[in-house]
Amino acid sequence: MTEPTNNKKAPNGKFKLLSASDWKDYKLLDCGHGRKLEKFGNYTFDRPDSQALWPPQRPIDEWEADGIFRGGDHEDKGAWSFKGKQPPESWPMNWKGLQIQARCAAFRHMGLFPEHSVHWNWAVEKIRNANRPTRVLNLFGYTGVASLACAQAGAEVVHLDASPKSIGYGKENQELSDLNNKTIRWICDDALKFLKREERRGRTYDGIILDPPKYGRGPKKEVWQLDEGLDELLGLIRSVLAPDPLFVILTIYAVRLSYIAVGQALASQLSGLGGGLEWGEMSLPEEGRGFDLPTAVYARWSSDL
Repeated sequence: MTEPTNNKKAPNGKFKLLSASDWKDYKLLDCGHGRKLEKFGNYTFDRPDSQALWPPQRPIDEWEADGIFRGGDHEDKGAWSFKGKQPPESWPMNWKGLQIQARCAAFRHMGLFPEHSVHWNWAVEKIRNANRPTRVLNLFGYTGVASLACAQAGAEVVHLDASPKSIGYGKENQELSDLNNKTIRWICDDALKFLKREERRGRTYDGIILDPPKYGRGPKKEVWQLDEGLDELLGLIRSVLAPDPLFVILTIYAVRLSYIAVGQALASQLSGLGGGLEWGEMSLPEEGRGFDLPTAVYARWSSDL
């Protein structure tokens, strides 16, 4: 793994709030008192969200949701219940020509994270403006919307996730989006082991996208914790960056970390590369009163910032 060169200047960072306002098939209708009301395609859902500390626009007991997720003692535990229009096992959503299957999944997930469209747009712009062949690595890639967006823009993509089910959903999204003619390698593996192999092989990437979990297990039950492993992970990211890279996008959920801490962790590993960093929060814009519901912290580097 390449150690950062401490005597080289780390890229400067600037704050930017990223709000995902470019959706037609997704809407945040209301939020407050620890809940959010969202529209995914033709269906409406009521899910918990601890960031919604304010009162909702309408009382929660007046919300009309087709599906409700009720958690247990922790946000990621609980179960779905349904009323009104019963959603099917999956249904299509469209984002700029990509067909994405939404679904009521475990841990209150929906098969996609709409707030990530702010990164999809940004990566697509970098790839198209590069005017050269581009290889992108999408780590912890879930159901692959970022991979599809990058492939559609012309990049060769390697998509990695430790969940065989998520890999399967990603392949379905590729087929539905009519992108089977695009190069996407779908790999089910542990991220650290994969990065170490790529470093030994000398394989490099022009762009890297990563959304590491707070706590995770690889396909062979490898254990990883964000607070203990982030620096090693980012060091390996630096090791597999191409000599003239385009971008790195880091998103982090579910931890009490400042975006400044996340940004400086990335900056310390990218010293000497030039370019610049943006860091801050990601959010979903609420309809009606113009509130933003924060969802994650991020840091992203680009050679042209």
